[in-house]
Parts: sequence; C-alpha cells; structure tokens
Amino acid sequence: MTEAQEFERRRWIALALLCVAQFMVILDASIVNVALPTIGGALDFSQDDLSWVLNAYVLTFGGFLLLGGRLADLLGRRRVFMAGLILFAIASLAGGFAESEGALIAARAVQGLGAAILSPAALSIVTTTFRDGAERNKALGAWGAVAGSGGAVGVLLGGVLTEYVGWEWVLWVNVPIGIAAAFLAPRLIAETRSESETRSFDLAGAFSVTVGLSVLVYALVEAPNAGWGSGQTLGLLAAAVALLGAFVAVELRSAAPLVPFRIFRLRTLTGANVVGVLTGASLFAMFFFITLYMQEVLGHSAIETGLSYLPLSAGIILAAGIASQLVTKVGFKPVLAAGMLLLSIALLWFGQISPGGGYAADVLGPSLIAAVGLGFAFVPQTIAAVSGVDQREAGLASGLINTSQQVGGALGLAVLSTVAFTQINDAAASAGAPPDAATLTNGYGDAFMVGSGIALLGLFATLLLIRGRDSRAHVELGAAPAAEPIGGS
Repeated sequence: MTEAQEFERRRWIALALLCVAQFMVILDASIVNVALPTIGGALDFSQDDLSWVLNAYVLTFGGFLLLGGRLADLLGRRRVFMAGLILFAIASLAGGFAESEGALIAARAVQGLGAAILSPAALSIVTTTFRDGAERNKALGAWGAVAGSGGAVGVLLGGVLTEYVGWEWVLWVNVPIGIAAAFLAPRLIAETRSESETRSFDLAGAFSVTVGLSVLVYALVEAPNAGWGSGQTLGLLAAAVALLGAFVAVELRSAAPLVPFRIFRLRTLTGANVVGVLTGASLFAMFFFITLYMQEVLGHSAIETGLSYLPLSAGIILAAGIASQLVTKVGFKPVLAAGMLLLSIALLWFGQISPGGGYAADVLGPSLIAAVGLGFAFVPQTIAAVSGVDQREAGLASGLINTSQQVGGALGLAVLSTVAFTQINDAAASAGAPPDAATLTNGYGDAFMVGSGIALLGLFATLLLIRGRDSRAHVELGAAPAAEPIGGS
C-alpha cells in the first residue's frame, strides 16, 4: 500500500483529529467565561481589565485568521496546522502558570494567535482531503457540529473545571490535547500546499490586513465601554479603515497578493462570507445574554448554567448531521435559508424572557429552535464558502469564512451590548437604584430582539447573494459516484 493510499484509508480518523483541534479552539473562546470571577480574585484583576482575558484571545484570533489561512496554502497545510497546535498548547500552559494579570492576558493573546494559525489550516485540510460532494458534506457536517456546539460545551466545562479542580485547568486542559494532536498529525494527514509558480510572500499585504483587522476588532470590543461616538472609537475605526484600504491598494499592485481579489468573483463565496458575518453577530451575542439572564436574573450557579446548555449543544450536533445530508439532497442555499430563519425565530422567542420566568418556560424552547437553526446554518455556510474554490486557495477560503464569523461576532456583541446596557443604565439612573431583575430582563430582551433582526438580515443575504445555480450544481455533484480524495494539490 502506497503512502497516499494509507493516508486515504485513514482520512476519517484524520477528520476526527481535525475536529478535536477545532473544538479546542472554539471551546477556548467561551471556557474562561464562568471562571472570570475566580481568575479576577486569584490574580487581583481590576474589573475593567478582567474583560481582556476574553478580548485578548478574540483580538489576535480575529486579526490573524486571514494570514493563517494563506500561510497554510503557501507553507504546507499540515506543517502550519502543527505549528499552530504547538503554539496554542505552549500558550495554554503558560497561561495556567500566570501569576499576574499581564502574564495571563499575554498568554491569552498568544493562544488566539495559535488558534488563528491552526483553525484555517485544519479547515483547508478537510476541503483538500474530501472531494466536493456527498463525502465533503458529511465531513463538514462533523465540522459544523463542532463549530456550533463548542461554545455551549465551553460554558459547561469551564464551570466544572473551575468548581472542582481550579481555574488554571480551563487553560491546562488544552495542553495534552494539543501535544497529542501534533504528534498524530504526520501519521494521519498528508502534506499539501499551493503549487503556484510564484512563491514570494506578500509582507506588506500581510502586515496591513493583520494590523487592520486587529485594530478593527479592538475598536469593536472596546466600543461599549468607550462609547461609539468617543474619540477613541472613531479614531480606531478610522485607523482600521485606513489600514484595510492600504491593504486593498497593496493587493491590487502585488504580483503575488496575499488575497487574490479574483476569489470574490465567486458570488456564492462572497455571499457565504456576508452571511458568516451576520451569523457570528447573532450567535456570539446569544450565548452572552443567555448566560447573563440565567445567572443574573434566574440565579443559576456556574455549573447550573453550563448544564442548561446541554440541550442546545446536543441539538446542534444532531442538526448539523441532518444538515449535511440535506445539503446533498436539496443544496446548500435552502438549508442555509432555513437555518437563518430558525435562528431569527429563536432569538425573537428569547426576546420574550421575563424577570419571574424559569429555565423550562423561557430558555429551553428557544434553545432547541436555535440548535436546529445553528446546525442548519453552519454546515451549508461552510460548504458554500469553499465551493468552487481552487485547491491551491483552500486555506485562503477557510481563513475568509473564519474571519467573517469572528469579526461578525465581535461586531454583534459590541452592538447588542450597547443596546442592552444603555437600556439598563438609563432605567437604573431614572430609578435612582441599582438595576433589578426587571430592568436587566428588559435590556437583555432588547438585545435578543435586535439579534433576531440581524439573523433575519442573514436570511435575506442568503436569498439574494447565494447563487441557486451553484446550490443545484452541488446537488448534482453529490449524486455522482464518490471520487478519490485530493492529495498533494
């Protein structure tokens, strides 16, 4: 048996490895949430600085995703994947040993960098290992289940680890997983890279887009505190626009651009990324405000809140599996449209929460609808984002959809936090007292309603921007006999 045949035989085991690595990345965006009060007490964090345990990860993750995806194409997808895993594991180890707030924030930033390197490399390995059609749909069904459920599982696991073994383990849990995955990768995954004639690296483009995206994410995560009309926010947004504008100018003149803009001629890819921004905006905020409602209004403990996410996590996993089968039969456009519609309905239902409510009455029902919506959204969105892309640009396409979702998440959380806390602070100021349960509920409910509108925009974007012809062609491709997986391209 040749080496290529051996890798082909092991490709489903390789998929499990890639999904575990991606699960670790998604998990770490939320696993520290419930540990924040404990971390703040242990390391003497100020209240203002505590949020940077989360923001430092989001900042470097969102800023470096596009660069990470392109590096995978140029330097080798397996090599870049392994480098990201090792960096992520080292940063996790250092974060657990941190004895000051600066050390922990720095470790979280390096974690985000490692995640930005490994995540698009992992997705591009999936798209180059499994040929477009039914087999890739099945693989991306597993990928979508991981992407959708990781955030919810992170809340549960963070609560359990913090309660029973210490906050350090929300970081240390990544170390054995990262090392084991890096060890197994050469045995399960074939090395692939772009074989384009031009091998030079676009340093100016890499610098401008990475710094531009990082400044943009920083502006968004700080906007609720600094104020949208503040000099800081407006200045940072102007700097981000200038840097991203410089990136466009550099790319148009480069012989070997980091992002060849011809890729955006694929209307379905462009549409999938627009929907990705809107999905991220509604998803991140949904998890944030559900957690606040259960803890601040319903009085749930960290572990009770985590356990409350189990139906949502299980539902996403089941829905993602169903979605991968439906995409093969009816195409990615109708499945994605159904997912965005269900997500909008779920957020509309969440908007009806009451201060005297309960988990069964106010959270469980919309959680189950949201689970189906997210499963139906993530899988076809990812398939559409890589559909029709040349194999030599698989990492770029993977980096684009990841970037869209992360920047969308930062934007959505910033906007909806402003909506909620403006309402809460104004009501508290009028009453001359700290916000009570009714005030908090009204603010969170307003955020859910705006989130529902964002998801509805995602539905309209799906209908207008995703080409029905590409979706139907995907069905025909799925009906064809399974072909050999791709390797070495």
